[in-house]
Amino acid sequence: MTQTNQQVAVRAMYMRGGTSKGVFFTPDDLPAAARTDIAARDRFMSRVMGSPDPYGKQIDGMGAATSSTSKVVLVGKSTRPDCDVDYLFGAVAIEDPVVDWSGNCGNLSSAVGPYAIHRGLVDAPRDGIAVIRIWQANIKQRIIAYVPMRDGQVDELGEFELDGVAFPAAEIKLEFLDPGAGKDDGAAGAMFPTGNRVDMLNVPGVGSFEATLINAGNPAIFVRAQALGLSGAELQDDINGDTALLRRLEAIRAHGTVAMGLAATAEEATATRPHTPKLAFVAPPSPYTAASGKAVQAGDINMLARIMSMGKLHHAMTGTGAVAIAVAAAIPDTVVSRTLGGGSHPRLVFGHPSGRLSVGAEAIERDGGWKVTKAIMSRSARRLMDGQVFVPIE
Repeated sequence: MTQTNQQVAVRAMYMRGGTSKGVFFTPDDLPAAARTDIAARDRFMSRVMGSPDPYGKQIDGMGAATSSTSKVVLVGKSTRPDCDVDYLFGAVAIEDPVVDWSGNCGNLSSAVGPYAIHRGLVDAPRDGIAVIRIWQANIKQRIIAYVPMRDGQVDELGEFELDGVAFPAAEIKLEFLDPGAGKDDGAAGAMFPTGNRVDMLNVPGVGSFEATLINAGNPAIFVRAQALGLSGAELQDDINGDTALLRRLEAIRAHGTVAMGLAATAEEATATRPHTPKLAFVAPPSPYTAASGKAVQAGDINMLARIMSMGKLHHAMTGTGAVAIAVAAAIPDTVVSRTLGGGSHPRLVFGHPSGRLSVGAEAIERDGGWKVTKAIMSRSARRLMDGQVFVPIE
């Protein structure tokens, strides 16, 4: 780190991972105060992104004014014998001075392995596949990333296409191990924190909804689109301009947060943890036109799924939302399983606003319950910038 005029220049890498973008640091990259003081770290991360911004544009920072692009990541060598690197994710609010460290970003998880290789945090083969064992520090779970290598470098270009990303790239396979284990915080950390696969969620002034409250990848709340008065085939413009609908959806999410034991009140949930849990709504398959203009046929998908992220409809599907869908589909009698026709579904393809996504989970029935050993999906990642980010001194 060097100081220039009234700013500090901090080593950083700007990366796309899946359908998200974020600024990546190692802990040693951070200014001294941000390494030891959580409040100083959060102020630094917010300023990197250009937040808080009352205009909602993040013009004076690296953010791009969407929940998918206002993200920061810390990656360092792990002290755990079963992992190579530790990965901590922060969702930076755009208009408010809040950095939410409560959950993971499944999309940016795909960039953690490549970043670790680029920064020399791990060894990798000259050619073939580098297997990177990642400790996801937010949710205390392990992820295995399979990163392609060529001529001693991460192979970033290829033919793998991901709906929601304009250009193809090399495929990175991810395994989320024991995704239903949750954090070590009692009932709130269980796969089903209420003990039920379906709960009746009563939201004053809004209504009552059958909901699956699940910890898998990130805490998530699944409801039927029909119960919200929606089709499940909506795109961002159908949701994000409707302020009354957004308030209803946030009220449902906030009360679900309380039911999961993650906040004491709905007001606390809205103020302190806007990133998790995520609210998603699902519906049986039907044809629609994706945001790209591509036609998605009902016969090409098993289900429709939409997810809210930081108060807005996500333009595709969050990575951890995809994990939660895979897990909830593999376990019978959840809202997701019932939408799929009931039973256990270890593999499925669902339609999201940008197109389709294939996911899967390995689940076994044991002692009258279900255990999910891993969730599987593919993403891609690419370096966009490697250098220094300039941040004004406090």
